[in-house]
Amino acid sequence: MSILLVGISHRSAPVSILEKVAITDADRPKLIDRMLTSSHVSEAMIVSTCNRVEVYAVVDAFHGGLAEVGELLTKHSGLPLPDLTKHAYVRYSEAAAEHLFAVASGLDSMVIGEQQVLSQIRGAYASADAQQAVGRTMHELAQHALRVGKRVHSETGIDRAGASVVSVALDRSQQVLGPLAGLTAVVLGAGAMGGLAVAHLSRAGIGRIIVVNRTPARAKRLAATARSHGVEAEPMELSRLTEAMAAADVVITCTGAVGAVVTLADTHRALAERERDSEVERPLVFCDLGLPRDVEHAVAGLPGVTVIDIETLQHDPAAGAAAGDTAAARAIVAEELAKYLTGQRMAEVTPTVAALRQRAAEVVEAELLRLDSRLPGLADPERDEVARTVRRVVDKLLHAPTVRVKQLASTPGGDTYAEALRELFELKPGAAQAVAAPMEITPISDEHTAIRFLGDVVPGGPQALADGEIALADDFTAGHRGEEQGQTA
Repeated sequence: MSILLVGISHRSAPVSILEKVAITDADRPKLIDRMLTSSHVSEAMIVSTCNRVEVYAVVDAFHGGLAEVGELLTKHSGLPLPDLTKHAYVRYSEAAAEHLFAVASGLDSMVIGEQQVLSQIRGAYASADAQQAVGRTMHELAQHALRVGKRVHSETGIDRAGASVVSVALDRSQQVLGPLAGLTAVVLGAGAMGGLAVAHLSRAGIGRIIVVNRTPARAKRLAATARSHGVEAEPMELSRLTEAMAAADVVITCTGAVGAVVTLADTHRALAERERDSEVERPLVFCDLGLPRDVEHAVAGLPGVTVIDIETLQHDPAAGAAAGDTAAARAIVAEELAKYLTGQRMAEVTPTVAALRQRAAEVVEAELLRLDSRLPGLADPERDEVARTVRRVVDKLLHAPTVRVKQLASTPGGDTYAEALRELFELKPGAAQAVAAPMEITPISDEHTAIRFLGDVVPGGPQALADGEIALADDFTAGHRGEEQGQTA
């Protein structure tokens, strides 16, 4: 069983595609259930944020698992398969683990080094675990990824580039509004991103916060949090959104709704109210951090209105981290990946070692029974001493090879030593099946499962693949080497 990742992110797709593929908290359990009913997937976890959707699945076959996950995303998004695969990327086995470690570290975020992705991965794991979609493989992968992310943030300065997309969006808004101190902000959405927005606004000295949410209780809680930071804050029902926008200087939206929440008509009415209430024209800034987007596209064309959305932030230079911090973070990812793979290889050889010891125990017991039949008058003390002696001899003979095979298993190609043990000692087929063997990736001939993910970086540069081939991603470092060279040039 190996980890398969199929993902679409801000690096591989435009926002218009991300909007269609976006998976809400309400959709996630249903999609995981569908995956678990498929024939090749035994564990699953979906990481869905404002700039990525990644499906992690434990599969028993690469081709079959890829076809099932691809079909799931196609049906969910409504995108034709060619449009989906054009922007998707695939990671398998070691590359999937490396990618998740990099994501948890903030290396693959729109704002390099942002920490919110850690809580998003933790939430994805908790959601999958609650559905009993997490087994040993996914548990170890997710928990190790969380540890890697924490280590990167504690040992490097990677998060100096900015705490999150929220901070960069607010920095951009101040280019239009000037300092936020004393101004009024509307936070539309009371989820994790809304809480982050309240925290950043409070630190920026905002004068007043209006929290708007479909669920009044959640709006009240977030408003109370803002007041605890010394900021004037009030909750407001979604039906009064126009009134809230009329009073606002900046509106931060992060609802996770399927369609636009802020419409052109709502904005027109809000602007009309502002004109009646004030003789001085005031700019209005929307920080649309929702995926799909919360603000209707036409709103950006209104006079006096500025819309800063995910697509805008993709090109913001503030999203980059210092080269030294990034390199240090990637070194930690590489080190932790080696530890993780070592642990996985050692865990894979354990069933073989256990089977070998079980086989030895069976041989000892058989010989002791034969001894009983040949020497029926042997007294119990003598028999027990013979049994202990035989077992000690067997244990001493097996100790060195079993310890050594575990050590060798941690090295590349270490599975061959376990295979040798199985062959030499004629271990039971069940033991052989318990140890995962590497899967050979071959071209797919069936046109229904020939999913060609061309967004990956492969050794030697972009290649034109023949029909039916799959381009597996190189490791994360190689995938971003070109970007690093561009930044340092």
